[in-house]
Amino acid sequence: MMTRRHKRAFTLIEMLLVITIIAILVALLLPAIQQAREAARRVQCKNNLAQLSIALHNYQASFSCMPPGVVNETGPIRNVEEGYHISWLVQTLPMMDQGPLFQKIDFNNGAYSINNAAVRGIWISSLMCPSDHCLMTGAVSTTNYAGVTGGSDVPVGTDNNGLFFLNSSISIKQIRDGASNTIMVGERRGDDIQNTDLGWMSGTSGTLRNTGVTMNDSEDWGWQNARAAADDERDNDAGVEVDSPAPDFATGGFSSRHTGGFQVSLADGSVRFISANIGLEVYRNLGNREDGAMITEF
Repeated sequence: MMTRRHKRAFTLIEMLLVITIIAILVALLLPAIQQAREAARRVQCKNNLAQLSIALHNYQASFSCMPPGVVNETGPIRNVEEGYHISWLVQTLPMMDQGPLFQKIDFNNGAYSINNAAVRGIWISSLMCPSDHCLMTGAVSTTNYAGVTGGSDVPVGTDNNGLFFLNSSISIKQIRDGASNTIMVGERRGDDIQNTDLGWMSGTSGTLRNTGVTMNDSEDWGWQNARAAADDERDNDAGVEVDSPAPDFATGGFSSRHTGGFQVSLADGSVRFISANIGLEVYRNLGNREDGAMITEF
């Protein structure tokens, strides 16, 4: 007698069950994958800041001072395409293995000259944080790293208390609080001043920031509303009056895409992560090179 052979196959219910299990496993793995990617981006960002620190210390070794935050005849500096406005990043290019780019800059004219338009549009990968996907596009290339003008929310002039300001030439000896207690360069998000970022060649709010504005407080030029509430709170708590400059003169604070804070390069060359929960007074002191306060931990 002939026997029938039955072919085995998955039933619809078994198939749906397998698909469901796979979907659950993928959902559980995705956050871990994203965290691993962000950790790698954060390490790359830290490396960028470390390279900037080395370049700035090489500049210090060559000229016995830090590069000027912005070169201009008059101040305070306005965030408009007027003036010479050559930034500290331009001065640092030869120390960043960007000598050929530096040689193409026409220093007889300012950052906004038509002669410098081509250079101004060149993107430098080491000046961009890989976690930030919102850098502006177009003719002007921007950066995620800004020098510290000081610990107060004031316009960029010749008397700021940070390391980079108008026609500055700060030496290591002038960092009276100690190089390990003073921020040199910090992160800023590429979209925090939309349609107003004048690029890495310009010594304005695109390359200069202060610690007088709380972290992530300057998004989309919404400084007035965010800072007005913060200033009222500070006035009530500390009894100190804080006046924010007009947007044309404001540099704003630091910001980041990293979770929980942002990364900075200290004046001693080390790179640290600043928590978003840092105390306001300590944060301000870190941007001031000569406030006299002893910072033991941050």
